[in-house]
Amino acid sequence: MDFRNIAIIAHVDHGKTTLVDAILKQSGIFRENEVVEERVMDSIDQEKERGITIEAKNTSFTYRDSKFNIVDTPGHADFGGEVERILGMVDAACLLVDAAEGPLPQTRFVLQKAIEKNLKLLVIINKIDRSDARVQEVENEIFDLFIDLGADEMQMEYPTIYAIARSGYATLDRPDATVRADSVEPSLKPLFELLYKTVPKGEMSVDSTLSILISNIAYSDYLGRMAVGRIAQGKINKGDFVGLFGKDGKGRGFRVQQVLQYVGLEQKPVEEAFAGDIVILTGVPEFTIGDTISTIDASVIQKRLEVEPPTVRMTFFVNTSPLASKDGKPLLSRELGDRLCKEALRNVAIRVEEGETSDSFEVVGRGELQLSVIIEKIRREGFELAVGKPQVIMREVNGIQHEPFEEVLIDTPSDYVGAISEYMLQRKGVMQGMETRDDGRNRITFEIPSRGLIGFRGYFMTETRGMGILNARFLEFRPYAGEIPMRVNGALVADRPGKSVAYALFHLQARGRLFVPAGIDVYEGMVIGEHHRDNDLPVNVLKEKKLTNIRASGKDEMIQLSTYTNLSLERALEWIDTDEIVEVTPKHLRIRKKSLKVPGR
Repeated sequence: MDFRNIAIIAHVDHGKTTLVDAILKQSGIFRENEVVEERVMDSIDQEKERGITIEAKNTSFTYRDSKFNIVDTPGHADFGGEVERILGMVDAACLLVDAAEGPLPQTRFVLQKAIEKNLKLLVIINKIDRSDARVQEVENEIFDLFIDLGADEMQMEYPTIYAIARSGYATLDRPDATVRADSVEPSLKPLFELLYKTVPKGEMSVDSTLSILISNIAYSDYLGRMAVGRIAQGKINKGDFVGLFGKDGKGRGFRVQQVLQYVGLEQKPVEEAFAGDIVILTGVPEFTIGDTISTIDASVIQKRLEVEPPTVRMTFFVNTSPLASKDGKPLLSRELGDRLCKEALRNVAIRVEEGETSDSFEVVGRGELQLSVIIEKIRREGFELAVGKPQVIMREVNGIQHEPFEEVLIDTPSDYVGAISEYMLQRKGVMQGMETRDDGRNRITFEIPSRGLIGFRGYFMTETRGMGILNARFLEFRPYAGEIPMRVNGALVADRPGKSVAYALFHLQARGRLFVPAGIDVYEGMVIGEHHRDNDLPVNVLKEKKLTNIRASGKDEMIQLSTYTNLSLERALEWIDTDEIVEVTPKHLRIRKKSLKVPGR
């Protein structure tokens, strides 16, 4: 049986994981009566909750006499490092594009990487059942994108197929009008046939020296960390004595305990595996993504993985608040450093550095979402920590300060174009183009410093009443664009420890927006709300009504609190200023000042 390796690449929410679901179901991987959950490849809790793919994952299916290894990749720009390292494991890529939204910034990024690696490309236009589908226009936009990215003549001859991944339907015939999902028979046979004819077979250079580039990490409660990679050449057997070659190029010998292959969603042991296949190896000593496994005496070391440079940094602190260890285990500085370094071992797009103080560490990555996923992961393990405001990474080129710039594509109803454009202008954004569509929506492209996007997403969703779509991709480092006005409001800061009281909060409502309800623990220096003005305001949230034994002649005012704003982790990171940090525990998110001492007390 020959091997064929293919990646599914696309912008976020264009249907990659849903398509893989349909492929697995129709390829006979599951029993007829087997209960299969939706988006079965999204196995991580945060992936299911957020509705996005965070980590690339492997699976396989068999069609005719071929085994197809499929890699499902993330679509969000913050996880572009996952896409970059995974494309080295495959020979072809399916570019999935929404029939209504068309190519978006991350579509350009993933296609550019696939073209650079000279992969065989297929195009799938998905969601042709959408009422606003515009298949012909999207086809033209994809063609223009290929030309714009410098695809060669062979890559321009890509085949196109049309699909409704949710219904498990694919066709080679371009639909003239919107296709109703309930009017089609679920069948992906045209897609299977196209993959069989188009995806090249893996090279079977069995007699060559063994060489495997570690591109991913798998984990088992019984087997521990396992190395995942494609056999570039040679073959490997269970029990072979081979070498692991890291950054220093020196080999460390080890014996392969088990060789496993992907069969559907399972990992099944085999005695040997050959060039072209994707394997999971156990018994590999401490390794990192990018290491090479080869023979000790005549090694063939592959080029290490390189990813786009990080653009955002965030400081991680040991949690030192007065409420530390109330509902989690605070990480000591050594433990925090070890935990972050462990994360960097499996994610080539982040880097961990020493912080300015002994109890802090700098983590650099692609974006706020990527770093917030790491924070949430640590939080769910039962630990406590604190994090500072995301900051962009600056560079000095020829004595001139440079900063990262991003291309932002905004899709919004026409009513909100003016407000959004004015806000982008304030943040040094420059409009590159605007397109008005027949459905009354506008698609606007901006180029803006990455600094300008910090805190912008929350404002954007509020301003557009949740009807806007915001996408961004890294462009390049350019000269510093100047000061950008960020948060204009100050904070309401508790000036003493205790439990918040409804009477006090009721009288503070007029001062700003509250972040806490009544009856919770607060401490001096904890931020309990946003001030309506631009200065910080110390407040007493413990104040109670004075009681006397004299009956009041008038009526008491009714204590009625408005709904407080319960900030999510992402919104909290967007909201805080440089002198504030977010305290993260398994049960609570609190915003506090770096210096807890309130002036004047």
